[in-house]
Amino acid sequence: MVRPLPFDPIEEAGRQWEAKAWDQVGAMQAATSIMRAQQIVLARVDEALRPWSLTFARYEVLVLLTFAKEGVLPLGKMGDRLMLHQASITNLVDRLEQQGHLRRVPHPTDRRTTLAELTPAGRATAAEATEAVVAATIGVAELTGRDQRDLHRILRKLRAGAADFAP
Repeated sequence: MVRPLPFDPIEEAGRQWEAKAWDQVGAMQAATSIMRAQQIVLARVDEALRPWSLTFARYEVLVLLTFAKEGVLPLGKMGDRLMLHQASITNLVDRLEQQGHLRRVPHPTDRRTTLAELTPAGRATAAEATEAVVAATIGVAELTGRDQRDLHRILRKLRAGAADFAP
């Protein structure tokens, strides 16, 4: 475990930016805080998923399949929904298939399309892992429910402005 610093390095960076009279101190601090918070949240969620040998990315694939009506989705659609490159989806599906959590099946009407199908073991793992992730407050335990909603609202604005999705 890393020992905490005796000061906030992002606040210190802000003071340094101001001392150099550089513009956009607030933006630098906001962006750096987002990146550091992402590292913290990801580490916490990955720790909660460790008993199932899952990373957050693989967990997202399992959960996405549990959201699908039949537990089956085309790999291309999975990449779109998880905002991942096709090569990344292929790698995640490979690993989950090796773990017995899903299987590839041919599309019944489109020979060019491969489907990922959740196995019963994958469904059980997704349910158990979700309990652990929820117990870890999905990595944001320090935030109140209102803080969580406010943060989501603010970051949604950023994502919408970057054309991450069609609002």
